[in-house]
Amino acid sequence: MRRTPPPPVTVILDPEDDAAYVRTALAAHDPAVGRVTLHPAPGTAGEIYLAHDLLAALGKPPLLPGRFTPGTDPSWHAVTAWFCAIPITRLTVLRAHLLTHQRLERLLDLREATGLHLNLVCHRPRLPATLQRTLHVPHTITGGLHAARTNFGPPAEAPPAPSHRTANRWITLQALERFDSLDSSSHCIGTCTPPMIKWRHRPKPRPRTEATLQEITRRIQTRTAHPRLAATLAAAVFTAAAAHQLATARLEDYDEQAATLALHDPARTVDDCATHPVPAWAHVFLRAAACMARLELTQGRRMLAQPDDYQNLMSFAEDTRLRPPQPPSSQRVTTDVDWWWRERQEIEQLDAMLARDRGRSPRWSPR
Repeated sequence: MRRTPPPPVTVILDPEDDAAYVRTALAAHDPAVGRVTLHPAPGTAGEIYLAHDLLAALGKPPLLPGRFTPGTDPSWHAVTAWFCAIPITRLTVLRAHLLTHQRLERLLDLREATGLHLNLVCHRPRLPATLQRTLHVPHTITGGLHAARTNFGPPAEAPPAPSHRTANRWITLQALERFDSLDSSSHCIGTCTPPMIKWRHRPKPRPRTEATLQEITRRIQTRTAHPRLAATLAAAVFTAAAAHQLATARLEDYDEQAATLALHDPARTVDDCATHPVPAWAHVFLRAAACMARLELTQGRRMLAQPDDYQNLMSFAEDTRLRPPQPPSSQRVTTDVDWWWRERQEIEQLDAMLARDRGRSPRWSPR
């Protein structure tokens, strides 16, 4: 969340409703460098639809799956969380003269929470009455295409499009072998500062190529607007932990400055409580989840997906086409993702070992 006052709101007048203003604003849209241009969907007036437009502008599906506390605004919480995490420093809103009082107040709240520079483009020769009444914060009024270009920012470079060969293929990650397991589900009572992970009972996730990490990041970014789901799947990739153990992470367990995430295992069913290093690509997801948790005031300050989220979490993982190693085609019984193949292998190996032990002659006999 912000620590310094946001810059004044800039109101840009476009008296002739010149299409060049819209083209210039849209050309500057580049969330990767902190600039977002919003063209509100025509025919909508509700605040929730404006939040959906903002999520869509970030390249995310606008709907958030799951249950939320009654009386909260999960869509606006998600917008605020992503704007803080990315972070977005400049938001340009076209057709601002059509915004209702409630929508304008939401944008001002977002500006206050994130500290961004808010540009309101009014395609009219003067400010509408609604905007005059609502604009109770420091602001400046300007006009002209040159001033608009200065406030919108430079044209964005077109991001490289993912190849069709890699965009739709499954990415198999050994780190997801235990994702759907029941490893652990309780957190430590009181303060717990675990040591760094030693990887005694689980294989350390093997390094991936930079291209693969970029593709994983792109998929997680674009397949959900839910910060908790995105952060949980990202954390599974670099911790190899099960979703139940990831659920133990609290706000204080994520240290952005030290780039670490602590997971808890008081029953010692996995690797005990342990701290994991967070790779640079995953920080945006953990920051968003932490911000979402602060906004929601979650019980126990839980940061990642909880058991009620698991059905949506597994659907999200499959939607991103990330999966654990799969059985050979000769052993497959379904075309769906098999999340339990490793578990079944371990059970079969244990059964075979016990069967051998039962058939083995005793090494001693009573006198």
